[in-house]
Amino acid sequence: MRSLLFVPADDEKKLAKSLSAGADALIVDLEDSVALAAKPRARQIAAEFLAAAAKSAEQPLLIVRVNPLAGDLTDLDLDAVMPARPDCVMLPKSLGGASVQQLSVKIAAREARNDLPDGATQIIALATESGEAIFGLSSYRKCSRRLAGLTWGGEDLSADLGAQANRLGDGAWAGPYALARNLTLFAAAAAEVAAIDTVFVNFRDAEGLRAEALAARRDGFTAKMAIHPTQVPIINEVFTPTDEDLAKAEAVIAAFAARPSAGVVAIDGEMVDLPHLKRAQRVLARATGASVSQSERGRG
Repeated sequence: MRSLLFVPADDEKKLAKSLSAGADALIVDLEDSVALAAKPRARQIAAEFLAAAAKSAEQPLLIVRVNPLAGDLTDLDLDAVMPARPDCVMLPKSLGGASVQQLSVKIAAREARNDLPDGATQIIALATESGEAIFGLSSYRKCSRRLAGLTWGGEDLSADLGAQANRLGDGAWAGPYALARNLTLFAAAAAEVAAIDTVFVNFRDAEGLRAEALAARRDGFTAKMAIHPTQVPIINEVFTPTDEDLAKAEAVIAAFAARPSAGVVAIDGEMVDLPHLKRAQRVLARATGASVSQSERGRG
């Protein structure tokens, strides 16, 4: 999974078009992009969309962003969409592993109620949307078998902090948000789940998006969220390993396969050790995932 495209749950035209956007995953959004008065209708539209999309042999991963756990909207969201079998639920305003566990209990009850396999529905947590949430990042490790990914956001966090802006004049993240980004990456690594970079809100700035996506891939993120279909091809390109990446990874793996007891091998005059092998294996895994996303994007 490389690209995750947000789509408002109350916009039937955008939902229909999103299936052909090329995104590896669609985030059907019941939270920020839907006004409170429109949420009941949005739930109905989302459920109908999920049910229809599930009949397609080739489709993106189907994710629903529900409303935060505080209040009764989460239960209403899950009651509406779980019968349509989403692949994943995105949890906004998560405060840590306990939030994921709370959502997991709600999902489990509805899986049982709708004759769905126990544990079939995964969770991705938005892990940095408040100052309080930053201090819960270490608690995601082993919190739930449903947890599939962690992502972060700077917009809600900046509102919570009372900041004037979350980016510097050159477009780089200001200090608090760069910290939130980096801590999310560490938390995802500790939890052994996907590290997903946040959205780039200026959808007309293709070069800015590319630069931010390249930096995210360089640092260890494996995917990035999008707010507009035009962003998807760039994100997919950046997070798909190149032929050169694959060749280097295959050379490292082959060298260690030839000397299975070695801790260090030499490739073209360079000493390569076990961390390089782990990195090479991850490159090949990402390439396999990208290939599946491109040609076999069915439910799995």
